[in-house]
Amino acid sequence: MRVLVTGATGYIGGRLVPQLLEAGHDVTCLARTPAKLADESWYDDVRVIGGDVADAAGTAAALDGIEATYYLVHSMGSDQDFARADAAAAEAFRKACESAGVGQIIYLGGLGEDGPGLSPHLASRQEVGRILAAGPTPVTELRAAVIIGSGSASFEMLRALVELLPVMVTPGWVNRTRCQPIGIRDVLAYLVAVVGEERARGRIFEIGGPDIVTYREMMDRYAEVAGLPRRLIFGVKPLSPVLSRHWINLVTPLPIDLVKPLVGSLINDVVVRDRSIEEIIPRETMSLDMTIELALTRLAGSDVPTRWSGASPRRLPEEPHPADPGWAGGTVLGDTRRVPSTASPERLIQIASAIGGKRGWLVGNALWELRGIADKLIGGVGMRRGRRHPDLVHVGESLDFFRVEKLIPGELLRLRAEMKVPGEAWLEWSAETDGTGSVLTQRAVFAPRGLSGRAYWYATAPAHALIFRPLAERIVEIAEGREAGWPLPADEAAG
Repeated sequence: MRVLVTGATGYIGGRLVPQLLEAGHDVTCLARTPAKLADESWYDDVRVIGGDVADAAGTAAALDGIEATYYLVHSMGSDQDFARADAAAAEAFRKACESAGVGQIIYLGGLGEDGPGLSPHLASRQEVGRILAAGPTPVTELRAAVIIGSGSASFEMLRALVELLPVMVTPGWVNRTRCQPIGIRDVLAYLVAVVGEERARGRIFEIGGPDIVTYREMMDRYAEVAGLPRRLIFGVKPLSPVLSRHWINLVTPLPIDLVKPLVGSLINDVVVRDRSIEEIIPRETMSLDMTIELALTRLAGSDVPTRWSGASPRRLPEEPHPADPGWAGGTVLGDTRRVPSTASPERLIQIASAIGGKRGWLVGNALWELRGIADKLIGGVGMRRGRRHPDLVHVGESLDFFRVEKLIPGELLRLRAEMKVPGEAWLEWSAETDGTGSVLTQRAVFAPRGLSGRAYWYATAPAHALIFRPLAERIVEIAEGREAGWPLPADEAAG
């Protein structure tokens, strides 16, 4: 089908587009800032039109020839009155769809029972659904609660609270309010499945995973899956929503304008009561533990030092996404050094691949050995594994207390740390030409686990200052010279 996706630069839209393309649809994206999509791997496979859903006239060009459209925009997180802005935008878009003769609008809203106790955020989401459905265009509305996936606002709030705070004082409703979280993979599957489905037109469906939990239980489950100690959580009944949102704003990376409506909606039970979606789209949704585990797979190191998602041509829906806001994806700490060189990129990576083992680590060998001894004392692998070959490395083999995770000859070498650390660590070298010579880029990257992980990184920062810059400079120095005991350049060795 010819499908329009609004909100393609957002959390859901950016992950939905490749799923629609894979299903064989012809996709057009409407974006206020089309340039934000330029780096997407699917950019050349879609039509991108600049425009705002609130401008009915401007939307007409995007809707030309469109059979179905996804409405995935809302104003939550802005300084304005988001409910009023969302209502006006929905009405303008509905009228544009009427004029264009669109056959179906698919809208992702929020779970929650109608009534005076519904939070302003959830009430606004349901009002948008009613406005879209007030016209002649059939609307399929999917209602979901907490969406689990790296980058979703609810999940990032959960992640930050659990990882940073071993002890929490929370409002009493954290132990009472129930929710039915659902993984982003399942949400996308439902969104793709309903497009063009006659039985889904003009209907509201509730979607959720198999687990119904309190927010306290969800935090406990996150800690368990992430390998963190169980958090001590004390519910205090008089803790006000105002105080709660300011506290969350302080300890999480989410902006206050986004925290405010999110916290306000946490007082409502959001569970699936109507399972009619199963009659049309039977699907076994993933458990909460599985969705959390998948959301944390960013630590598998897709392309850790640059952007998490860059290495894999087929990005997992649960992974961080280039279009995600800056507060998404969890904390990643790093130390980056760039050193110019007259040596070729091939020679720079060759020398980086030859360090470790009996040659040592060029700078601060005593500190490396001391770290290896400490690692052995706490049950780690230490530095005794050495390396298999003095000059050559292969993906998957051990190198002291690292393991070779990725190797592109002449371009990149990435080592994943296997010593005992409260998080995940990598050391990477990449090399490229810059017009006048070459540049070696060395990155030490650390994804901390909990508060102890952050404390570990900053406690070892003085050692980083002593080692990392001189290490990169020493690799360049050896690559540019002919020091005894180091491999010859590849062309000379071949000759």
